Amino acid sequence: MIDRRTLLTGAALLLASGPDVMSAELPLGQPEPFSFEALKARAREMAGRPYAPPAIPDRDVLQAIDYDAHGKLTFKPDHALWAEGPSAFPVTFFHLGRYFQKPVRMHVVENGQSREIVYDPAAFEMLADSPARRLPPNPGFAGFRFQERRGGPLDWRRNDWVAFLGASYFRAIGELYQYGLSARGLALDTVMPDRPEEFPDFTHVWFETPAAGSDTVTVMTLLDGPSATGAYRFTMRRTKSVVMDVEASLHLRKDVGRFGLAPLTSMYWFSETAKPTAVDWRPEVHDSDGLALWTGTGERIWRPLRNPPRTMVSAFSDERPRGFGLMQRDRLFDHYQDGVYYDRRPSLWVEPLGDWGKGSVQLVENATDDEIHDNVVAMWVPAEPARAGSSHDLAYRLHWVAHEPYPSNLAACVATREGNGGQAGTDRPKGVRKFVVEFLGEPLGRLPAGVKPEPVLTASRGTFPLARTEAVPDDVPGHWRAEFDLAVTGAEPVELRLFLRRGDETLSETWTYQYIPAV
Repeated sequence: MIDRRTLLTGAALLLASGPDVMSAELPLGQPEPFSFEALKARAREMAGRPYAPPAIPDRDVLQAIDYDAHGKLTFKPDHALWAEGPSAFPVTFFHLGRYFQKPVRMHVVENGQSREIVYDPAAFEMLADSPARRLPPNPGFAGFRFQERRGGPLDWRRNDWVAFLGASYFRAIGELYQYGLSARGLALDTVMPDRPEEFPDFTHVWFETPAAGSDTVTVMTLLDGPSATGAYRFTMRRTKSVVMDVEASLHLRKDVGRFGLAPLTSMYWFSETAKPTAVDWRPEVHDSDGLALWTGTGERIWRPLRNPPRTMVSAFSDERPRGFGLMQRDRLFDHYQDGVYYDRRPSLWVEPLGDWGKGSVQLVENATDDEIHDNVVAMWVPAEPARAGSSHDLAYRLHWVAHEPYPSNLAACVATREGNGGQAGTDRPKGVRKFVVEFLGEPLGRLPAGVKPEPVLTASRGTFPLARTEAVPDDVPGHWRAEFDLAVTGAEPVELRLFLRRGDETLSETWTYQYIPAV
């Protein structure tokens, strides 16, 4: 489980400071030939050699740059790459520190020539007694971010829209101008029983110089770790939302037990589904509230997230998936009551480009007792074993949005609630759990007066003593809920599925849920 304070230290740096003066871009190294094809060849060649971890500049100094000291090392925007063009989006950089000790080498590419961007302490606001002043020359950077458009409605010096920081993590603000969940280049051996999870790093980054005024930026990265190498190209567009086209060429040094492609990482503590008693004053706390799936056969599936009592992994087998994502569907501030704006956190949708073949979308949910932990992972895991010496090419598109980019015409699940089974005012039966699932959408709004949709329920075990539907009494057209009781014994998890229909017509997406009985 990832500590968000470690990964998101850069959040304290999102409001860059510094004098408004003429551009003083960082110094550049000597030019060298560069192309993405050469980078892919480099990654392939590296996979044939043993892993060599990057040299840490000075561990004692970096250890002294703690959370507070790192927060005071703000990059001066006048030193940004492309502060005066040609790109409309200047690039600023994160400093190394206790939680980001591995240096990332940054480069700018123009006309087929690459030049390293050389670290200069003068580019950072730095206190006189800052331990960063004791670093050796050119120690490298921890990460980078793209600022908002120069000359746009937001002050580019104080607003950014994408950030790469820590291992192969990156994130974007989406269309609601708020950071939330993250993506990764690669997830290796997440919660495997016989080996620890591995976090390969983006060790080198290249920024391709764009044409003046372009809405697109292109970044290429080299990934390296004990079990894998890779070359990535990110083509990112800043419009109403943020869209990233990702090309990856991956090579394995070792066998990998869980080979997670296009991985997403988020936080879910609690929501209306099941809130721990008196644990927090807020009604809900989460960056994402569900996993949405669009399968190769066209089925739409919604899986509400949970905070399970122990780590759980769910696999949704598929072939040629059309998309999946961790969504934040609940957009009402009153449901959170929090000034950090969970209601604005972006949803992140993965759109495969090309044939991804057979595999599964795997959802990892870890138990958590606070919002500082990223405890949810969603990723595509190919069906074929990931063996040492194998190579894997893939392409996909990431949509950082408020809502799913390709909405279904079916009614969507908007809330899941559970509690004790039976009827209010009576003795509640043991071993019975009640579920109330709300759906909203035009197909339900078209139902004739007096006609109720049929709940179609299945469970991996147990029975349904009660199952019914009713319109939610809020005068919102097409807002219905299904209520059912599940009677079950034992502690083994129960897999539940539900959708609404009228005759042969499917009216809603498929709701799935994993219930873990309390014993």
